Amino acid sequence: MPTSVRTVTVAPRQADEPKPDLLGITLAHRAMLVDLVRLTELAKAVRDRDVICTPARARAISQYIEMLCDSIHHHHSTEDTVLWPVIQASVGDHLDLSELTDDHAALDPRLDQLRARAAAFRLSNGDRKVAFLMAFELAELTALLTEHINDEELDLFPLITEHVSVADWEAVEAAARAGSRMSFDGPRSLAVMTDDERASMAGQLGIGLRAFLAVLALRHRRVMRTVFGDLAESRLEALAG
Repeated sequence: MPTSVRTVTVAPRQADEPKPDLLGITLAHRAMLVDLVRLTELAKAVRDRDVICTPARARAISQYIEMLCDSIHHHHSTEDTVLWPVIQASVGDHLDLSELTDDHAALDPRLDQLRARAAAFRLSNGDRKVAFLMAFELAELTALLTEHINDEELDLFPLITEHVSVADWEAVEAAARAGSRMSFDGPRSLAVMTDDERASMAGQLGIGLRAFLAVLALRHRRVMRTVFGDLAESRLEALAG
């Protein structure tokens, strides 16, 4: 049975109008999966004693996982409360989004469990047994979220570009930014850009905003070094690719 979504007023895209740019949501999805894969590898390395985890590093890893879980939850909440109504109003009531909404509901308890495991990892100062459980839960979440994102991009992205107007899409993106942690989400999206995507974006930004993003990116690289430590940078780049 289709899940009911709130009714909103939209101006559906006409055939001769420009299509919305989905780079932002694409990067958000990409950053989630890259982080989950990286963290899974890191938890396995702690489990196998390939990484010696100090209390300070355990705190940094725990905080990063908690912020990632918050980011994923915010992304899904925005889709449920803002994006889904816009898509349905633009496409028509016959569109059934219940499967994707049910995915979000099923993922929430897993995010809560991962937050709790990250807290236990911090309190245990990076215990290997906790890392073992955390690696399993991260890998499981990665698989579920990968399937969900693939379904979403395959089924909904064509509907968005065909039916949702640029103005309505920009309103969705504004709502997503309003509740996000820009210091965390912004640099993560920048980090997973391809060279072509980065060059295209640079041409659309003013000098001031480019400088601001550069500062955020610098801070984020420091956080990444603290969290991922001696894991080879080439390995992380391979995971991102």
